[in-house]
Amino acid sequence: QVQLVESGGGMVQAGDSLRLSCAASGRPFSRYSMGWFRQAPGKEREIVANITWTGSSTYYADSVKGRFTISRDNAKDTVYLQMNSLKPGDTAVYYCATHLRGPRSVSSGYVYWGQGTQVPVPS
Repeated sequence: QVQLVESGGGMVQAGDSLRLSCAASGRPFSRYSMGWFRQAPGKEREIVANITWTGSSTYYADSVKGRFTISRDNAKDTVYLQMNSLKPGDTAVYYCATHLRGPRSVSSGYVYWGQGTQVPVPS
């Protein structure tokens, strides 16, 4: 099992920046591709970003491309999501998860999930 704990969420003003962290424990963290998902009020959970286990390849949803950056520090068993130029549309609960197989943008391929951290961005 892998345990994931997100932190760094909180209310921010539009245009501001926030950095989320996801600390992993349990099974070796460095062997997993990692993803960030979010679920906005009244919407389905959606992919935000993904990073391979080596950190050499990243994927971003079109809605966040150019504003968000995913990174990881395997020595610290931690994955990060740097969020810049936040918009009210970014308001959601953000989750990190470990990817096992399948398309990196599909949540069903992720097997371990954190508890989520809220990011409200008032309009």
